[in-house]
Amino acid sequence: QLAESGGGLVQAGESLRLSCTASGRTFILYAMGWFRQAPGKERELIAAVDPSGRNTRYGDSVKGRFTVSRDNTKNTSFLRMNALKPEDTAVYYCAAKFRGEDVWTTWGQGTQVTVSS
Repeated sequence: QLAESGGGLVQAGESLRLSCTASGRTFILYAMGWFRQAPGKERELIAAVDPSGRNTRYGDSVKGRFTVSRDNTKNTSFLRMNALKPEDTAVYYCAAKFRGEDVWTTWGQGTQVTVSS
């Protein structure tokens, strides 16, 4: 199971850090992803980190502003969001997939991020 935290209401230009904590003892075997879904839009993958934490990738809309990381000793992944824009407003989800596989199989409940102009 995954549980996100850290969402909220901020003004444009401010920062937030989301956390995603996993239960169980196999966290290190899973890649972690961060998705978001804005009203009326499809869910999009915005950031991902491999099981080791050494390799990351980002969607074009957040590249240079968001940073994904993980602490395998704490079963937690983080999404640091800087220079937030109103268009970043969405429900943010973390997800996990077993290393080497293509399907994100485990999802958190989502956390709302609202950026005011």
